[in-house]
Amino acid sequence: MPDPAAWIVVERSWEVVSSDGQKVGTVNEVLGDANADIFAGLAVDPGLLKKTRYVPAERVAEIVEGRVTLRLTKAEFDVLPDVGAVP
Repeated sequence: MPDPAAWIVVERSWEVVSSDGQKVGTVNEVLGDANADIFAGLAVDPGLLKKTRYVPAERVAEIVEGRVTLRLTKAEFDVLPDVGAVP
């Protein structure tokens, strides 16, 4: 089992999976302030013809090398606001 990783090492294209084990997309962007060590969340690309979703940091359950697991089921992820709708 991989060791947990800090949010600061997350890279674009890492796999994002739901709490029920389904792949929901890939990391498009990590949102936060590295200098202040403040993790705001992730922009997740769910794939072809779907809008990029915003996942707040508190909905991230685990980060390991190459994968982010959410505290959301796939159904909950699918109704998150798109990145453009986040103020």
